[in-house]
Amino acid sequence: MNAFKPRETLTEQVARHIENLIVFGQLRSGERIYEGSMAKEMDVSHGSIREGLLLLEKRHLVRNVPRKGAFVTTLDDYFVRSLYETLELYLTHTGRKLVRQWQPSDMERLESLHRQMKTCYQNNDLMKFLELGIEYTKASLVYADNYFIVNAIDDLWPSARRCAFVAFQYGGSQVLEDNLANMEESISAIRDRDEERLAGILHRFALQQCQQVLDAIAGNEQRS
Repeated sequence: MNAFKPRETLTEQVARHIENLIVFGQLRSGERIYEGSMAKEMDVSHGSIREGLLLLEKRHLVRNVPRKGAFVTTLDDYFVRSLYETLELYLTHTGRKLVRQWQPSDMERLESLHRQMKTCYQNNDLMKFLELGIEYTKASLVYADNYFIVNAIDDLWPSARRCAFVAFQYGGSQVLEDNLANMEESISAIRDRDEERLAGILHRFALQQCQQVLDAIAGNEQRS
């Protein structure tokens, strides 16, 4: 018997729609989000838009400024460095647990996702590649066993997707190749149960990803 899965609420649907507009650059860094025009576009109430924006503020994509409105969170040097430093801390902590406790089914899952992402790369399917990347990272959290870390990472995913898209737009296929190479190295370290090697791989990759995003932002500013 299949487990019951509640339907996504209207607030979550609104938040997901606006999230994708931000992640894929249709709403730009620092841009104001007008409740009225967004409500009309989505054919929902102002209240639904407001609730969705509150949810996105928790996910670090929106700033709600009293008496001024809602704005897309500014993607700047401070934000990007803070994001990757935090992701590295959380993922290294949980990665060490995975190295110690993984079972054969865990390795099969990680390797399967890596193969699927290689196929997406070969087919130039960026959206699916990004989705699988998040799924891969979630699969690596199976032994996190920490309420606060799991919930914090859930709230960071939208910003991670946003940054990944920005980096890809600027760096192209090299960014995807770097992702695949990092995953392959990480899987090898996990298989060998080598905590220190995995920690080193995650540290280098966090620095690399962070710099790719910063280069993309700088490049976009120069073109503007």
